[in-house]
Amino acid sequence: MGRDRATHDGAYWKPDGMTETTTQIHATAIALDDRRAALLFGPSGVGKSDLALRCILQGAWIDGRHHLATLVADDQVIIERTFDGLRAWPLEAIAGRIEVRGLGIVAMPHISSAAVTLAVELVDAPEIERLPDSAATAHILDWEIPILRVAPFEASAHLKVLLALLTGLGKD
Repeated sequence: MGRDRATHDGAYWKPDGMTETTTQIHATAIALDDRRAALLFGPSGVGKSDLALRCILQGAWIDGRHHLATLVADDQVIIERTFDGLRAWPLEAIAGRIEVRGLGIVAMPHISSAAVTLAVELVDAPEIERLPDSAATAHILDWEIPILRVAPFEASAHLKVLLALLTGLGKD
């Protein structure tokens, strides 16, 4: 039932009025200290900002070290394909802001750009395979990156994202 070298080529990252190597998408991007980023995507209201907030504020203890994410961009992310991968950065007008449901738009420390090394598709729990194909990828601007499917409101969702980002999901 696993995907054999599957790619996810959804409408989330089709160039729309930009160039063949740059697009603006409805997503949220977070990064580790080394500027490796995860791109959280899914339909409006699915929990992208909430999951990012947990990665930023709670983090995860992995291999005896506490890892926190930093915001790159919330709601709208600019993605550029470069010679060695994908880069994400925020729209200038909303840089350093994240939507916190019930609180509104909140200022948050952020970084100006990061290398996108993981796509995280937010889905309902029954849609997630227990043992997914580790070679599954997302195809963004003619570049493939590993993809992880996560139910955003599971208690361990932020731990799964940070663990996948830290361990380099898909790299055998």
